[in-house]
Amino acid sequence: MAVSTMRAIGVVAVLAALPAIVRADDRSALTACKAVMDRAAQAAQDKSSAAGVKDDAEIARCRIVIREWTLRDSRMLVDEQGRPLR
Repeated sequence: MAVSTMRAIGVVAVLAALPAIVRADDRSALTACKAVMDRAAQAAQDKSSAAGVKDDAEIARCRIVIREWTLRDSRMLVDEQGRPLR
């Protein structure tokens, strides 16, 4: 019971911190999350699950950040330099 309560508190803390991360004007959060996901994919290929278990909350947060940036980019009519996309 205590473990599930602690896990729930951790999830709530991550979700509470997401709006500040997702609303970042620069892409540093996106770049950092892509690096985290690359490391997680490499760890999965190497079958070293010990690193993956430790970072489950971070991986979940990064999936959300990447998804939000993908949705944001899909709505943009110009790129980062102000040039039209089409």
